[in-house]
Amino acid sequence: MTPHSILAVTDFSTHGDNALSRAAQLCAEHGAPLKLIYLAYPGEPPPPDAGCRLAHHALQLGQRHGIRVDSVARIALTLEDILPAARSADLLVWGTAPVRGIRSLFQGQPMESMLRKCRRPVLVVREPAQGPYRSMVVAVDFSEASRGLIELGFALSKDAQVELFHAISMANEGKLRYAEVSEQAIKAYREECHRYARDRMFWLTDSYDARRNRVLSAIRHGSPARQVAVQQQRSGADLVVVGKHPSSAAVDFLFESVAKGVLRHSTSDVLVVPHGYQAASGARATDRLEAQFRRGRRVRAGGVGFSQARAEWRD
Repeated sequence: MTPHSILAVTDFSTHGDNALSRAAQLCAEHGAPLKLIYLAYPGEPPPPDAGCRLAHHALQLGQRHGIRVDSVARIALTLEDILPAARSADLLVWGTAPVRGIRSLFQGQPMESMLRKCRRPVLVVREPAQGPYRSMVVAVDFSEASRGLIELGFALSKDAQVELFHAISMANEGKLRYAEVSEQAIKAYREECHRYARDRMFWLTDSYDARRNRVLSAIRHGSPARQVAVQQQRSGADLVVVGKHPSSAAVDFLFESVAKGVLRHSTSDVLVVPHGYQAASGARATDRLEAQFRRGRRVRAGGVGFSQARAEWRD
């Protein structure tokens, strides 16, 4: 999915400046319009000149990159203030300083809440934009969602070197040892897991090699989040693409997801993609189609029903 509209979130910190630069560069690459919005640090009032500073950033970025840039006049004090603009964008570029202390422990980071509320891909920017992304690591688990991650990575940076990465969790081996299973059986189980992962990885890379010069791949054993971060640092990739399963705030608090772990351990930019997300352009078209049917359009007997029409439109 090529992003047709991008929303950059900033708090005027260094993270925010990096996010604005990266968002503008992506818009220049893809010919997409850019919208800027300011989000205040939780519990702190925004600067009195926030609106003027945001408009100044919009003017500068538009002139520097030759793109259309607008700023949201209303200052966002909470995530709810961002939601209308976020739901109209295909991609959110996130540039706010991490929340520290007790608040972050129990409430998590604002970006994590935005993923749950908005379900749009979020690009968390850490590094200054020195040009288009040169290389990326895409974390795959061989589910159907993995294809969506790869496609989005390809679309975001067409010329970047792509490496597909899978980490085989050691959690089941620990359960086997707790059950006093023999080391020989555990070794056989590990080899079977690696064989399965190798076969699936070959299937994935082979299906994409025809579209690019070469798609790299790697398989490791260990904690998926930590191994993804290690692989990113080993390869020098400047972007990690990782999926995020739907979950509640309570589940995220009790069990760290792979995406959250990658954000915590990696040093590069991270693109977090909610499973089952829909592009804003597609969502708006679907809403218009539904509205037409709700206004009373009747399909003659034997005609195409709404569910079939919607499926055909998506295809």
